[in-house]
Amino acid sequence: MGSFMGSLGEAAGLIMALDADLLEIIGLSLRVTLTAVAAACLIGLPLGAVVGALRFPGRSLAGLVLNALMGLPPVVVGLMVYMMLSATGPLGPLGLLYTPTAMIIAQTILVTPIVAALTRQVVEDLHTDYAEQFASLEVRPFDRVVALLWDARLSLLTVALAGFGRAVAEVGAVIIVGGNINHVTRVMTTTIALETSKGNLEFALALGVVLLVIALVVNGAVMTFRASAARMTYA
Repeated sequence: MGSFMGSLGEAAGLIMALDADLLEIIGLSLRVTLTAVAAACLIGLPLGAVVGALRFPGRSLAGLVLNALMGLPPVVVGLMVYMMLSATGPLGPLGLLYTPTAMIIAQTILVTPIVAALTRQVVEDLHTDYAEQFASLEVRPFDRVVALLWDARLSLLTVALAGFGRAVAEVGAVIIVGGNINHVTRVMTTTIALETSKGNLEFALALGVVLLVIALVVNGAVMTFRASAARMTYA
């Protein structure tokens, strides 16, 4: 117990002292995650809205695929991206393997189905309320999708935050394509795994505390936005 409290105290000291290595790892983690979530939202929000709002052949299959892809195993995604970016892969000449860009690509692939599937559900539920009005006004499909995305913006913020929470905690895919290289691709989750295996529990605990605080902040934001969306719905 004393050893644990001692390690926790040293971890708190690292955080309070704004340790340079700690800040570098946290900064890279946030940069990679925020970029991946932004890319996933650019793809997933309109994709989910189209599947949720429009009627077309294969729509049910599209929804089923999106839901299935939410459970993509991270290590499998990491392996696929690794093979694509390796020297013998089709994108090998770009030299992206073991770079933050490779990690962003892997996280984007993991988060996009989550964003798309959750967006589909939000937009589909909202479309039920507007379907007759859209039909009477003969609203075009594109305008319908845009209108639903705008009206569901608060709920979709929670979708983006859910994607962020998924990405920031990812370790399997990013360690495969990033390599966990010091000062290059070392992020919070991979560093926690590495430092724990080395016995450097103070540094691992410091990063763990920061990651936990980020998770709590994200969950709090999700609950706040959901409450705001509910108030607007029943106002």
